[in-house]
Amino acid sequence: MPLGKLEVLLVSAKALENSDFLSSMDPYVILTCRTQEQKSSISTDGGSNPEWNETFLFTVSGEAPDLNLKIMDKDNFSADDFVGEANISLSVVFEEGNVPPTSYNVVKDGEYKGEIRVGLTFTPQETYGSRGLEEESYGGWKESSSDF
Repeated sequence: MPLGKLEVLLVSAKALENSDFLSSMDPYVILTCRTQEQKSSISTDGGSNPEWNETFLFTVSGEAPDLNLKIMDKDNFSADDFVGEANISLSVVFEEGNVPPTSYNVVKDGEYKGEIRVGLTFTPQETYGSRGLEEESYGGWKESSSDF
């Protein structure tokens, strides 16, 4: 069971299907790892090939089988459009510690809608035993007073 920090480097996307007919898309990404959700900046006029170069940090404390990246197109006068999503299995980064920026397929309704480029780094959390802390420093009966 992994325990630590997952760093996600959101680099860019390419060949996204343009959901805006009269103008260029303004895409952003909603990153979800279990119950944690973060949102990228909006790549204004990023179109089908946006760039973000942003880093996000997630706390992993248990089973986190994948990272979901949902690409949205910001619209000013209507609801934001869903462009597509990518699900990235985290098992490799938990084993290797680092996955350099890699392209993953973006899909919508089972169809290919472009690619998103993401780098991953996992830093395991140190356990108390590996820090050399003694049990006494946590409190307990040795620090109790017997003055009744």
